[in-house]
Amino acid sequence: MLSLPSLKIIRARIGPHVTRKELEFLRSKAASQLDLSNNKIEGRIPDWAWSNWMFSLQDFNISHNMLTSVDSIPLQSVDTIDLRSNLLQDTNDTASGLDDEESNSEFQSDFWKGALMGYGSGLCIGLSIIYFMLSTGKPIWLARIIVELEHKIMRGRRKKQGRQRNYRRRNNHF
Repeated sequence: MLSLPSLKIIRARIGPHVTRKELEFLRSKAASQLDLSNNKIEGRIPDWAWSNWMFSLQDFNISHNMLTSVDSIPLQSVDTIDLRSNLLQDTNDTASGLDDEESNSEFQSDFWKGALMGYGSGLCIGLSIIYFMLSTGKPIWLARIIVELEHKIMRGRRKKQGRQRNYRRRNNHF
């Protein structure tokens, strides 16, 4: 029997009439694109599908089957999912999953608005300081700070080079 534990399936199209052995083989593999359309799969998508493919699956086509329910799809990991021509019924779980996704996207857009406001105010303050310095003609204090920082950096580099030189001398490394 052939065993491929580290095989990564990039694209798999199984069909029509997928067998249980094929599903068991796919169960243990990572897949980024999976096409299980026209396979007469009945019931619901098994939970192990999401737990195994949560982080790898990007495109999932399970159209033209006989699915009756889809429980808890991790929408953040799947780019596209095709559920056309199934026997799906509207459930509260699916609707609540979509509501969670919508509220999550609202949070992210609000977060970015806040971040942009912070950057904008910081930019305004920085430009105001630059304008003040250039209009008064006295950016001497800024130049003094830069010279002091440059001096500290150079002094630190010289100390480090001296320590490295002494270490090489002590250990006879050339």
